[in-house]
Amino acid sequence: MMKKTLTTLSLAMLFLACGSDTSDESPTSTSVEQATMPAPSYEANPQPVEKQEVATLEVGSAAPDFHLPGADGEMHALEDYADAKVIVLAFTANHCPTAQAYEQRLIDFQNDYQDKGVQVVAISPNSPLGLLYEELGYTDLNDDYDKLEVRADYAGFNFPYLYDGDDHAVSLKYGPVATPHVFILDEDRILRYTGRMDESERPGTANAEDLRAATDALLAGEEIAEPKTPTFGCSTKWAWKTEYNEQSEEKWQARPVTLEKADQKKVSELVANENNDKLRLINVWATWCGPCVMEYPEFIKLQRMYGARDFEFVSISADKPDKEDRALAFLEKVHSGVDNYLYTGENIYGLVEALDPSWNGALPYTILVEPGGKVVYSHQAEVDFLELKRAIVEHEMMGRVY
Repeated sequence: MMKKTLTTLSLAMLFLACGSDTSDESPTSTSVEQATMPAPSYEANPQPVEKQEVATLEVGSAAPDFHLPGADGEMHALEDYADAKVIVLAFTANHCPTAQAYEQRLIDFQNDYQDKGVQVVAISPNSPLGLLYEELGYTDLNDDYDKLEVRADYAGFNFPYLYDGDDHAVSLKYGPVATPHVFILDEDRILRYTGRMDESERPGTANAEDLRAATDALLAGEEIAEPKTPTFGCSTKWAWKTEYNEQSEEKWQARPVTLEKADQKKVSELVANENNDKLRLINVWATWCGPCVMEYPEFIKLQRMYGARDFEFVSISADKPDKEDRALAFLEKVHSGVDNYLYTGENIYGLVEALDPSWNGALPYTILVEPGGKVVYSHQAEVDFLELKRAIVEHEMMGRVY
């Protein structure tokens, strides 16, 4: 990158962007949710559910009715699709890499069969109570109700997407073992097929052949050759699967929180990202910067989501060196169990020059760096975390599927 001469304005903006250094105040933090679109009108309320054995509905059974909220904010029932000759219920999920691998095939299927009287209805069976941060490594979204609309819009779903994460009222009756898992209902709403869409997970290697063959047979009035097939994907996140959440939190809280000193040379090394095989996300923050401390916990969530993959989060505090205790206290409060640094160079210009000469000095500042130092994302001020998650998970080093 070209070196630029920094003016007094750059330094002034560093302090004016977040206010002056009120070093007598104690550090605080608040988790920030980045809203990208209005939330649907339904108010989700995930509930604990007693652990139980779940059996998959047998072929030949009458289809259980449902009354579920959709990503569109409306309630949906089986009878709403009375005109359909065939209904395909596809149990799927935002977070699951296998489910994401099959999304386009399901979209293509609906396009090809909608004029034949076939209706796809997708249902998310997962309880948010049963989902770990560590299970979100291939996605930008969890399985909360208000995230269904985001995924449906971004992926271009051409079918309803319903939520059953409050109490599994419908999913317990159908018994999806994984996402995705499809159930095909005939015109009399009898279950005629249950199982996979096809047997090749990776996108571009199959075209929902099992789903298409079963649907074609029903439309032709014929028996389905193989009415039950195995399905593969992410296990259904039932609400009673919470013991791993507690273990995950205990493991994270056991991580040490440290604060190392970093001069201009060290910051340059962090940005160069050499001898490293991971995407490196770097956030510059300060305890006196309100937006910095408000959004900081969200960066920790990113580490927990993507840290098992080719990703790492590094923080750099722009607090004055004599405020080291204050910075460390904040990091301990939010349990920043990552590589944390306190910039100790002669002046703030050195930090700006080492990190990104095009940065004008205002906090917070965030960059995503490939191995070798190529910056693939940079942002001054508070981050849109949905945008950042997509920059991470859709990078060629990561990806949404296995």
